[in-house]
Amino acid sequence: MKNPLVDAVEKKYRRSNDLDFEIGDTVVVTLRIVEGNRERLQDFEGTVIARHGRGLDEMFTVRRIVANEGVERTFPLHSPRIATIRTVRSGKVRRGKLYFLRERVGKARRLRERRISAEARKAAADARAAKTRALQEAQEAVAASKSEMAGTPS
Repeated sequence: MKNPLVDAVEKKYRRSNDLDFEIGDTVVVTLRIVEGNRERLQDFEGTVIARHGRGLDEMFTVRRIVANEGVERTFPLHSPRIATIRTVRSGKVRRGKLYFLRERVGKARRLRERRISAEARKAAADARAAKTRALQEAQEAVAASKSEMAGTPS
């Protein structure tokens, strides 16, 4: 468990909206590019081949093919430079890291699409929300018990 002070500082820098993309998904990452005093948005579309780290240190790697050459970019998940991350297509995978796609050529690079019905998607979103609520309630209960323990002399 982390220090409450560290949690308070990290909470300030966390991304407020929950990003629901997984490994194997094709995503469009919209970046804020600052050139001089101007700011513009640039898209980077590709397949998520890895996610690693926890908390503010979480990163994800996106791979795309440009001019028949593979290009990979690793993004910090909670970076303020990332405007949006939009899922275009969900891939059906059985691995945690998709580094094997680096050696694949042509149609072998493609992943099967994971098709989900609207009801299943809604049920998954509800389950995620319930899990988040339960986690927050547990953290509040732990914080309350700690404050009670600190208040009672031994």
